[in-house]
Amino acid sequence: MNRLYLALDVETRDEAFSLLKKIDQRPAVKVGMELFYREGGRFVEELVASGYPVFLDVKVHDIPETARRTLRQIGRLGVEMTNVHTLGGETMMRYALDGLRDVNETTKLIGVTQLTSTDERMLSEQLGIGGSLEQAVLRQAGLAKRAGLDGVVASVHEARAIRQALGSPFLTVTPGIRINETTDDQVRVATPQAAFDAGVSAIVVGRPITRAADPNAAYEYFMKEWSQTYETNR
Repeated sequence: MNRLYLALDVETRDEAFSLLKKIDQRPAVKVGMELFYREGGRFVEELVASGYPVFLDVKVHDIPETARRTLRQIGRLGVEMTNVHTLGGETMMRYALDGLRDVNETTKLIGVTQLTSTDERMLSEQLGIGGSLEQAVLRQAGLAKRAGLDGVVASVHEARAIRQALGSPFLTVTPGIRINETTDDQVRVATPQAAFDAGVSAIVVGRPITRAADPNAAYEYFMKEWSQTYETNR
């Protein structure tokens, strides 16, 4: 599995490939719902055929049988990794994994816990979930592991607790990575160094690269920071 995924935070296929042409390497990429709903599975297959490892971030959350059928279709796309939402429950996650494995033995399946836009107040007042944010994420991560998933999506702030509770083979994939800890709509962000210190398996970087004046330089910066941190400390 790759350790850094570039989030293609654009609306169309043409914008995505225009961005990728500005980057000298062939980065691993994250395709989210906005782009996937516009361009569909054929676009994902085109990325894969062009040599771009894909994390398909569509957060499947439905009744178990629908999740199973959906993951069977995703499994045919050849992506490196995809996800479901852990709030769908353990049974849904098991069904989803079964559907994926019906057609694909290599694509990793991870579960979304709490979004990086969620804070403690939103958790209790809007979502009605008791306990702290870390406790909620750990409960959801535990469900994902029991369901047989490969790991979870979580913020850096919960990654260390997940690793301690569930072990290092269980993946933690972390969005909200910034050069510094300034925020936008993501309230739980962190630097590459903080991600490493927390034991994160892979990071996802979007706007700091896609909206940079020089996306290639920004991508190289994050790759260097993340790789040097990893190599220096492992």
